[in-house]
Order: sequence, then structure tokens, then C-alpha cells
Amino acid sequence: MKLWTAFWNILRKDMRTYYLKPPNISWGLIFPLAWTGMFFVRSGSGLESIPVLLPGVVAVSVLFGTTSMLAVAITFEKKNRSFERLLLAPVPLELLMLAKTTGAILFGVANAFVPVIMALFLADLSELAWGAFVPAVFLIAVASTFLGLFIAVAVSEVFEAQTFSNFLRFPMIFLCGLFFPIARLPVFLRPLSYALPLTYGADVLHGAVHGGHSMPFALDFAVLGVFCVGLFAASLANIKRKWIA
Repeated sequence: MKLWTAFWNILRKDMRTYYLKPPNISWGLIFPLAWTGMFFVRSGSGLESIPVLLPGVVAVSVLFGTTSMLAVAITFEKKNRSFERLLLAPVPLELLMLAKTTGAILFGVANAFVPVIMALFLADLSELAWGAFVPAVFLIAVASTFLGLFIAVAVSEVFEAQTFSNFLRFPMIFLCGLFFPIARLPVFLRPLSYALPLTYGADVLHGAVHGGHSMPFALDFAVLGVFCVGLFAASLANIKRKWIA
């Protein structure tokens, strides 16, 4: 019971201190919506293209929201040494890091449904398969959060975390099939696409919204789960090497 009390207190503190700050809201929500608006203007497409663009907007909202959270929360606490003090708490490291990342996961999931709610007023989404869509959003949020954690524990400044995050985020937008099919990419880039977790999340979202998926959902979910476990384990190993060993 004491462990879960510690979990809740850490989560509540992070949500109050970091998650509703203007930089996080701008990168996590305003930027993806502006990016989508650019696609609308560039393509000249109308409301009928919303179901095609919606999976990409959802995925980008989750990706930028979660990674921005961890870039701020973890690096700030590392800089003022409160992160090191937190590691001294009598709480298992795994539970401690889950407490530090759960808020970002929840923020990412909430971000995902902002464009969905907007799209409900503009397009017919009656065919949307919620049973695949919601788990995909959650797993994308988890994988993106653990990616942000992996980056945040590897650097010492917020701007370094944001720089490395952008180094991964922007290629993902073009390589993961968010706004155009992977089959349209040059052949030499396609293997890189399948090495990125967002590719599999985007595939499920496309299939759930308009049926345009290229892989079985079971494979997509399985690979996303492997990425989640792998990124979390790599982050824990990095923390143990730098602060606990």
C-alpha cells in the first residue's frame, strides 16, 4: 500500500508541476494541429480526406506530447539533483520510473483524442473500429513515453533532450506511413521504416479508421509491445549504470 501511495504522489506532483506548462501544450497539441493544417492547405483536399489524415494527426499528437513531457520533467529534475534524491527513495526502480512516466502516457492519450473529437464534428467516423483504435493509441503513448525517457536520462539539458527528440520525431513523421504509404518511399528507406515503433502504431490507426492497414493487427500490437518493453528496459539499464552502479 505504501508503494502505491508513493506512486500516486510522484504522479500527482509531476502532473501539477510539469504537464500543463505552455511549452508542453504547444509541442504536444498545437504543433500537430498546425502540421495537419499545412497538409490540408498543400493538398487542397476537403473534409472527405479527414479520415485519411486523422491517424497521422493522432499519432503525431501522441508522439510530440509524450516525448516533450519527459524532456522537461526528467532533465529539470536531473539538473537540480531532485532526480538523484528520488532514486534514493525506498521504492523499486521499475515502479519509480513507471510513476515518472504514467503522467506522460495519460497526457499522450488525452492529446490523441483532441483531433478525434474535432473530426467527429467534421466527418463521418461511424466505421471507426474503437476496439483496435484505443489500444493502439495507448501503446503508441507508452512506446513514445519510454522513448522520451530513454533520451531524457541520456542527456543533461532540456535543449539537448528536445534536439535528440526532434532528431527522431521528424524522420518518423515521414518514414512511418503517417501521411503517405511506406510503399511510396524509396526502397532503401523502407527497412528503416520497419525499425521504428510508430510504423506499427500508425498501421493499426489507419486500419481502425479507414481500413488502410498493410499488416495484421496482431503483428502490429506484438511489435509495439516489444518496443515498449525494450525501451523501458534500456532506460532502466542506463539509469542503473549512471546513478546506481
